[in-house]
Amino acid sequence: MGVLEIMRFAVRGLLANKLRSGLTTLGILIGVAAVILLVAVGQGASQSIQQNIQRLGANTLTVMQSFAGGGGRGGGFGPGPVQAEAGQAPAGPRTQAKRLSLADARALADTASAPSIKSVSPVVTAASQAAAYAGGSHTIQQLVGTYPSYFEASNKPVDKGTYFFNDDVLAARKVIVIGRTVADELFGQVDPLGKQVSVAGVPFTVVGVLKETGSTGFQDADDIAVAPLPAVQQSLTGFGPLDQIIVQARSAEAVDAAQSEVTGVLDQRHGIAAGATADYRILNQAALQETVGAAVGTFTVLLGAVAAISLLVGGIGITNIMLVTVTERTREIGIRKAIGAPRGAILGQFLAEATMLSLFGGVLGVIVGVAGGSLTIAGIEPVVVPASIVLALAVSVAIGLFFGSYPANRAAKLRPIEALRHE
Repeated sequence: MGVLEIMRFAVRGLLANKLRSGLTTLGILIGVAAVILLVAVGQGASQSIQQNIQRLGANTLTVMQSFAGGGGRGGGFGPGPVQAEAGQAPAGPRTQAKRLSLADARALADTASAPSIKSVSPVVTAASQAAAYAGGSHTIQQLVGTYPSYFEASNKPVDKGTYFFNDDVLAARKVIVIGRTVADELFGQVDPLGKQVSVAGVPFTVVGVLKETGSTGFQDADDIAVAPLPAVQQSLTGFGPLDQIIVQARSAEAVDAAQSEVTGVLDQRHGIAAGATADYRILNQAALQETVGAAVGTFTVLLGAVAAISLLVGGIGITNIMLVTVTERTREIGIRKAIGAPRGAILGQFLAEATMLSLFGGVLGVIVGVAGGSLTIAGIEPVVVPASIVLALAVSVAIGLFFGSYPANRAAKLRPIEALRHE
């Protein structure tokens, strides 16, 4: 009996019970689609996180408070005028945790003590600020008070208009640069440049619109506004401590040296002795990107492993259905063997049936998985990995062969006389 003949018998056997075959195929379909889709979600999340970190650049360090309750309302600092040195730490051993201050930022900007640092940007942040223009309103997710160097250090280029300058900081002018979401929500089709918006009841003049960066998960990176530090402090946050100090190294190669300089300066200013726990922490964007990438990669593998369990369940379903099929068709098998059908033909037929079920379910699962990858899931845009398609399809075929081999072998071993006697 040739291969085509075996395949013909296999197809006829599957079509004899369409509902059973369809339900068996569904198990493989769900497993393959789940593998492809979950791996795609993991890959999409990984790329989204990596892009977020890359926005700050590989040569950027972020200094933040590390002790409980240490964060202020936000902060940023860059080359330019500096306000009063509130919260400056006294010299000598540290007796209590110190808050990040403008004086800290000015000390870091001193090229004599920190030659590897290109710019220092203090940032104060006021979250969820109500803004209004011409009867329309919008709640800005993040309002940042900082200096002009912030735009380069945080990789936030201006698309329309311009950013503010050091003169605006010195004069505490109420000018503002808004993100694309803020511009669309408040102004629609109207050109926002030169228009005056009310932020928490305080008028600010729009001088620029940031280049669109897109949403990241549940957070809209374009729902932001940036204004001169003293203007934000006077109107919204008060002259308290800083939340962050963004430090930009002169190059990616100078990041480690810049981090050492930041540590040395802040340890001295905050009175932190050797071996003592610092009251601040430094985020190295390059190291963070590498760590997060490894963690998300592990997460993606775990997602794929969880989805693979459903493939295993589908394989067990194939075994179960094929055993039922062999039992139902025992008499048919006996007749075929009695008229001369070789053992290989019986074995091949049932193996072919199991493999066809698995392969057909795998192909449908690939279609469903790829189609699902074009949708946005929980704010994440999945990225379909071609290797996951090949692997899932190959595994589905292997499952058909593996889980179908036992029922097929059992059918091939039936003795003609016993099979003919079967009721």
